[in-house]
Amino acid sequence: MTESQVKSICMDESDVERTLTRIAHQILEVNHGANNLALVGIVTRGDVLAHELQDKIEAIEGVKVPLGSLDISFYRDDYTTYAPEVHATNIPFSINDKTIILVDDVLYTGRTIRAALDALMDLGRPARVQLAVLIDRGHRELPIHPDYVGKNVPTAENENVRLFLKATDGFTRVEILNIPKGGRPSSAPLSSSAQKASGAATTNNSARTPQSQNSTTDNQPNHQREGSTN
Repeated sequence: MTESQVKSICMDESDVERTLTRIAHQILEVNHGANNLALVGIVTRGDVLAHELQDKIEAIEGVKVPLGSLDISFYRDDYTTYAPEVHATNIPFSINDKTIILVDDVLYTGRTIRAALDALMDLGRPARVQLAVLIDRGHRELPIHPDYVGKNVPTAENENVRLFLKATDGFTRVEILNIPKGGRPSSAPLSSSAQKASGAATTNNSARTPQSQNSTTDNQPNHQREGSTN
């Protein structure tokens, strides 16, 4: 299969930085501060974005909100078709009665978010869930709508949108690429060192299992999940 060809760069590092700052302010404005908020990022890059939002909210509000990461591998509706690479869910706090800000990189079909909501509900009963995404590329297949959007990026279905972050890739930008013939939209693969860091607790569970609350779990998402089929 030929490599995807980069068509354009729609956000550079400074664009991403400014956008995350704006989203942090919007989250605080909508929720009248940081009281009872918690951030949960979808692995593999939503969790990095959630960490950056945590830092920005703390800088603005002086409050360090709880932070967790969520694997949705075994909740995907294509789980039996595309065997997921699992990492680790880590939500070290009770989500009951909290306002959860669910964070992802690229919103596409809505199927990743549907899976994430199912995974969250197996962990508890939040007061509400709000969705923050860096990129909304359209083409929704489910009635999913984000509460906070960094940038709306119109795309064709034969295009891919990939976020690269300094923490996982060594540089930060958002690229639009052509999908090679026979390919499908996906997140950018993690480097081997980043995979080791994010997947230290990796296991190969063969069935979907509800996660116990307040603990690190071993069900985590495919690094080539829907990153652009979200």
